[in-house]
Amino acid sequence: MTLPRVGRTLALYKPYGVLPCFTDVQGRPTLSAYLNVPDVYPAGRLDLDSEGLLLLTSDGRLAHRITDPRHHLPKVYLVQVERVPDVAALAKLEGGVVIAGTRTRPAQARLLPTPPSLPERPIPIRFRKHVPTAWLELTLREGMNRQVRRMTAAVGHPTLRLVRLAIGPITLGELQPGQWRDLSAQEVAEMAHS
Repeated sequence: MTLPRVGRTLALYKPYGVLPCFTDVQGRPTLSAYLNVPDVYPAGRLDLDSEGLLLLTSDGRLAHRITDPRHHLPKVYLVQVERVPDVAALAKLEGGVVIAGTRTRPAQARLLPTPPSLPERPIPIRFRKHVPTAWLELTLREGMNRQVRRMTAAVGHPTLRLVRLAIGPITLGELQPGQWRDLSAQEVAEMAHS
């Protein structure tokens, strides 16, 4: 399937504590503080307390391709969790866990040997002296509401920090929180064929 490039598509590093929209009646921080590009809208969500890659586009067909789980577009996350997951917990994440009566699709879960190099978060995670933390790399091919957090909690390892690294072939790269860039025509074409 070929999706010709229509309009504009951006990659943004959504900071922690920012809503993935342009206005908020409660006055909370939104994307409008970071970009002023007309007619682009988020293709998918990234919760207020999550950070990382958010794609915005003016191309409705591309937005549908990015967000529709039938396309199985992989989304890669770095997840800091409480305690160190064992092999059984990782296997449960990979096999799928039941959330609100629905089993999640199989995922890829990998325990990272060392913490990733990430920008500091404006509000540090809570520190508990006697509760160690660990970092996972999770790759999902669906997008249930707060899925990563609900999955890690279901296997006994609540999420403390969540950073989305990639959506399909598009990665954060060198972007820092609040920074954005235009996707090239080639990147948009790769997204359409992922």
